[in-house]
Amino acid sequence: MNFGMILIWVAFLTGTGATILSLAHHIRGQRRYISQSRKMEIACMLSATLSMLVLVAHLLRVNASYYYVYSHSSTDLAWYYRVSALWAGQEGSLLLWAWAILAILLLVQYTGHTKKLADTKLMNITRMVSLGIISVFLLILVLKNPFASYTLTGTGAVLTNWNPFASLYNVPYGQGMNPLLRNPWMAIHPPMLFLGYAAFTIPFAAAIANLLTKDGRWTDIARDWMRTAWLFLTLGIGLGGFWAYEVLGWGAWYWSWDPVETSSLIPWITATAFLHARTRTSQGEYGFLAPLLAIASFILVVFATFVTRSGMWASVHSWQDFSTEGMVIAIFLVILLGSSAVLLARRYFEEEDEVAT
Repeated sequence: MNFGMILIWVAFLTGTGATILSLAHHIRGQRRYISQSRKMEIACMLSATLSMLVLVAHLLRVNASYYYVYSHSSTDLAWYYRVSALWAGQEGSLLLWAWAILAILLLVQYTGHTKKLADTKLMNITRMVSLGIISVFLLILVLKNPFASYTLTGTGAVLTNWNPFASLYNVPYGQGMNPLLRNPWMAIHPPMLFLGYAAFTIPFAAAIANLLTKDGRWTDIARDWMRTAWLFLTLGIGLGGFWAYEVLGWGAWYWSWDPVETSSLIPWITATAFLHARTRTSQGEYGFLAPLLAIASFILVVFATFVTRSGMWASVHSWQDFSTEGMVIAIFLVILLGSSAVLLARRYFEEEDEVAT
C-alpha cells in the first residue's frame, strides 16, 4: 500500500476542511466551527509531517519504485544528498514549503506575543487565508503526487498517481540527482529560500485581515515573520550566489540576473521597504502602503515560483515544462492579484475620503 500517497490526500482534505470551517466561523460566528477547524489543522500538519518523513525514508533507501525517488536519488549519493533530494524536485520542494507554512501558522497561534490574539477576528482571518494558501499547495501535490509510483500491469510497468493500493513494480536503481546539484550548498541554499517563502505567508494573510477588519494590530502578527522571511531570503540569495560562483563559472561575479534569481530578489526589496514602513504605522501613517508592501512581497514570491516551475523562462533553476503545477500556480496568482487589488483599492479610496473630509 502506498501510505505516502494516502497521507498527501489526507493532508489536502483536512487542510481544505480546516479552511472551509474557518470561513464558516467567520460568516456565522459559531464557536464549534473554529474548534473543528483547529482539529483539522492539526490533522493536516500531522499528515504533512508524516508524508515528508516517509518521502525522506524512501529517498534514503533509494526505493526507486517511486518516480520522485527514481528521479532524484541513487545508491552512489551520500546520505546528505539523498536527504537534500527532498527539495531537489518540484513535488518535494512544494511539500517542504507547505509543511513550513503549517508549522509557522501553528507558531503564530500558540506561541509568542501573537498568542493573545488567537481568538480575535484579525487572527481568524489571518489563519483562514493562510490555510487557503496551504490548501492550494496541497492540491498541486494531489495532482502531481510525490508518491506517484511504478506499478505492473498486463502491458508492463506504468506510472500511477491515483491508486495507493496498486502493487509496486521493483525498480532496481535510481538515476540520481542532477550533477549541478551535487554540491554541499544544496543542503543549505534551497531550504533557506523555502523557509523564507513560507514566512512571507503570514504578513500577507495579516495584511488581508487588516484590509477586512481595519485592526491595527496586524503588524504585531506580520512584523516578526516579515523579519524572518527577510533573513532567510537574504541567506538564501547570498548562499545561492556563492554556489553559482563555484559551479556555474560566472566569472568574478556572484550574480548574473538569471530570471529566477531576479524574481527572488524583488520580494526581498519589497520586504525591506515594509520593514522600514512598519515603524511608522504605529503613528497612523502608511495605512495603505504597509499592507500593499506585505501583499506585494508574497505575490512576488508566488510569481517567482511560477517563473521557476512553469518553464516559461530559460534559467538554470527552472523545470522546463509548463505542467499542471504551473497552470494551477498561474490561476492562483491571478486570484491573488485580483482579490488583493480589490481590497487595496477599497482601502485607498477610504483613505482618500478621510483626507477629503
